[in-house]
Amino acid sequence: MVELHSLREAARRGPSDRATEAQHAKGKLTARERIALLLDEGSFTEVEQLRRHRATGFGLENKKPYTDGVITGWGTVEGRTVFVYAHDFRIFGGALGEAHATKIHKIMDMAIAAGAPLVSLNDGAGARIQEGVSALAGYGGIFQRNTKASGVIPQISVMLGPCAGGAAYSPALTDFVFMVRDTSQMFITGPDVVRAVTGEEITQNGLGGADVHAETSGVAHFAYDDEEICISEVRYLISMLPSNNRENPPAHETSDPADRRGEVLLDLVPADGNRPYAMHKVIEELVDDGDYLEIHERWARNIICALARMDGRVVGIVANQPAHLAGVLDIEASEKSARFVQMCDAFNIPIITLLDVPGFLPGVDQEHGGIIRHGAKLLYAYCNATVPRISLILRKAYGGAYIVMDSQSIGADITYAWPTNEIAVMGAEGAANVIFRKQIADAEDPEAMRARMVKEYKSELMHPYYAAERGLVDDVIDPTETRAVLISALAMLSTKHADLPSRKHGNPPQ
Repeated sequence: MVELHSLREAARRGPSDRATEAQHAKGKLTARERIALLLDEGSFTEVEQLRRHRATGFGLENKKPYTDGVITGWGTVEGRTVFVYAHDFRIFGGALGEAHATKIHKIMDMAIAAGAPLVSLNDGAGARIQEGVSALAGYGGIFQRNTKASGVIPQISVMLGPCAGGAAYSPALTDFVFMVRDTSQMFITGPDVVRAVTGEEITQNGLGGADVHAETSGVAHFAYDDEEICISEVRYLISMLPSNNRENPPAHETSDPADRRGEVLLDLVPADGNRPYAMHKVIEELVDDGDYLEIHERWARNIICALARMDGRVVGIVANQPAHLAGVLDIEASEKSARFVQMCDAFNIPIITLLDVPGFLPGVDQEHGGIIRHGAKLLYAYCNATVPRISLILRKAYGGAYIVMDSQSIGADITYAWPTNEIAVMGAEGAANVIFRKQIADAEDPEAMRARMVKEYKSELMHPYYAAERGLVDDVIDPTETRAVLISALAMLSTKHADLPSRKHGNPPQ
């Protein structure tokens, strides 16, 4: 027993105090400190703590530390089981070798079998070069399990150090990616390779830092200033997700009344369709206690994707953002929202869509960049989703973007509209210019004729009740009653069941 306790203590302590000090000097926590922040106090059970590699050559036979540079096990977050693996940068720089990979494979298999979330705390230098192709094969096993677990259990990658080369593909396969500014980077080829091949000079953070991936590439869903805040937000996200695809997200008691009126909504959204406003304010008025978690907050800001609770139940919210690019759909907004809709559908999270969309973003870059296939991703995601789907048209809903944003025609369970709604093929000005082009051109006062035709088009085809009269929306509701109406609809749809056609899988647009 004395020997066992001595070995376990050596494994928990790590390679040396000096290595721990070096980790802290970089502003980084150790792997065990990170796990302690993530999991409920005293809940962690470690797996294969005494595992060591069997490799020889290049001096490896003389350096065989316990854990082999990765700590694996399970614990709880708010009492619910969560599996975790954490690279220990103090041992081989967290590099992945054969034994290291086998430990990760095992904990991933355990998470899938148990039907519980998997969190990876990444801080590694890539494949262990001394072990050659055996190390590379270890990544293949991780990727295969990431794919097997996709849509089955939530997978969360937390980037707390470097992640280069093939190693970056595992986070890309998971549901959510968190990064910490200045200390975490992700890239396929580093600055030295970029410089050698293209001549471009760039730093590690400039190439693959947290802000780059949160704002430009869209690889990271969240970016934070330090590890403590980052890991606390991981815990918050887990509290919003089910343990697996066979369960519903956990419901919480709330003191926010379901029938709370939203008088402020009357002033938040201008009747003039050309005036911007902050959709965040609308969301805050609708959800419990104004609290929500925005996904990809800084990427594709013309659309908002968020998790929140309404009457204690988790919902996913997709909303156009008129304060940015007038809320249009473009390539990045389509990709962002499509992935979010797929995630919600995979994990039994009802989807509420708030529409105020003038259409798809026009332009040569968008067309050449494939807006057709990218926009089709969002269309496919909505059409394929079987969770409860409620859409609400706040103001304008024009053209193909209206159809794509979970309109009734593509399967929304219930569609509501505010009295300010305008549903049409295009805006009245554009429509009048097309329909009445000849009358306007031949008129003595073309501008007066144009204004008259715009007014006529609005009164005939764009008045707030046109869509309701034709059954395209289920009801036109009082904005102040929106929260109560949505919660009532969610309760009704809570037992919804829908089957997809029997097939291996679809072939979504790429």
